[in-house]
Amino acid sequence: MKSQSSIKKNFIYQMIYQILIIILPFVTSPYIARTIGAEGLGTYSYTYSIAYYFVLFSMLGLANYGNRAIAQCRDTQDILNETFSNIVTLHIVFSLICCAVYILYVVFFAQEKLYAGIQFAYVLSGLFDISWFYFGIEKFKLTVTRNIIIKILNVICVFVFVKNGDDLWKYCTIMAFGMLISQISLWLPLKKFVTFEKPIWEKMKRHIKPLLILFIPAIAVSLYKYMDKIMIGIMSSKTQLGFYENAEKVINIPLTIITSFGTVMLPKMSNLVASNNKEKTNQYIALSMKYVMCLSFALTFGLAGIGSVFAPVFWGQEFELSGVLIMGLSITIPFMSFANIIRTQYLIPSEKDKEYLSSVIGGAVVNLIANTVLISRLGAIGATIGTILAEVFVCMSQTLSVRKELPILRYLKSTWIFAAFGFVMFLGVFGIGNTRGNNISTLLLQIICGMIIYGGVCMIYFIRTKDAMFLKVWNKVKK
Repeated sequence: MKSQSSIKKNFIYQMIYQILIIILPFVTSPYIARTIGAEGLGTYSYTYSIAYYFVLFSMLGLANYGNRAIAQCRDTQDILNETFSNIVTLHIVFSLICCAVYILYVVFFAQEKLYAGIQFAYVLSGLFDISWFYFGIEKFKLTVTRNIIIKILNVICVFVFVKNGDDLWKYCTIMAFGMLISQISLWLPLKKFVTFEKPIWEKMKRHIKPLLILFIPAIAVSLYKYMDKIMIGIMSSKTQLGFYENAEKVINIPLTIITSFGTVMLPKMSNLVASNNKEKTNQYIALSMKYVMCLSFALTFGLAGIGSVFAPVFWGQEFELSGVLIMGLSITIPFMSFANIIRTQYLIPSEKDKEYLSSVIGGAVVNLIANTVLISRLGAIGATIGTILAEVFVCMSQTLSVRKELPILRYLKSTWIFAAFGFVMFLGVFGIGNTRGNNISTLLLQIICGMIIYGGVCMIYFIRTKDAMFLKVWNKVKK
């Protein structure tokens, strides 16, 4: 049995990697925005999003199912060898089919044939993706350290080789081949942990059904994150897609903080539900609602307040529209936070998969309908509205599904005050941006004032209400 410290280390490794996946592209985004421009960035995002769907189909639900299947048999080497061999063979077959179909797409249908052709390296990376095996045997350090090194080399290559708009093909090549090399590198130490055996069809096909079941939520969630980009590229323009791409990068950073909390709480809540400890379950959910929503409203109104200044300062005046999109997408943060707590701390631990799947699929349908109606008229703003509507739908759907089991009104009463504090902060921060113009000093002043306003009123509130957790931390700080 793994020690508690080992579990913590694995979580830290995984969290470092997840944060770097978002931070590193964000670090290069000002440089890329100024060298290849909004249209070039949109072209990359469009071709990448299409390639992503081929990778998604080649992986099916392998990220979760492969991880679980390997974890269940890792203590018996013979069964581990057999399970890995059958699953990986099935994966290779699906991947080769997807690679073949992608080649046909590039030859006969792709609009940007050069860039779509380069993205084949990314599609091919799906064939070599065995990270699920290492996660199953809890070798997080091995996968994370290799991937981090390659991601950092990617960033260095971008600054060295991408100099102007004509280097878009170089940027696509660096990103696509970086992913391919990252996945291939995981095969080098594989023989230390598992031996490949001749696969057996009867044993292979038993894995197909659970793979397809876990593929459903993966494809539904992808409709939020990637299909809207494809639709912007087709129904509007690559320039509009470039604006949307950068705005989404900003929103993804705070969402990583929120979702990581759910990742930490999921196993703990699963254990509590399994032991039928309802009192502790409700206590943790209530505490999570209070503090996560406090953070989410800070991020929502903070990003909305600085968006119009941040975008032109960070990416250049060309990306002014990205500021408007940041303001719009920030609305999704509290809804995604609320739903994340319901999902990771109650629905999934309680095995309410039907409610979870129906909400996600419904959100995907709402997103597609809204995008179809709005993108052709409003471009990236239409996609932003579609994303807001989808996230509101998912949150409401998941909340309604647990209204009889959880005290939803109590959660809302304990969190509305943070929305009021956030709005006060927004008025101050947005007012500073309106009066001082778009420059780095304005942005820094906005961030400092926002932290003082929101942090100050929250501190007063926690002290006045004698919040036990806050007072405990506050007393430690004073000492």
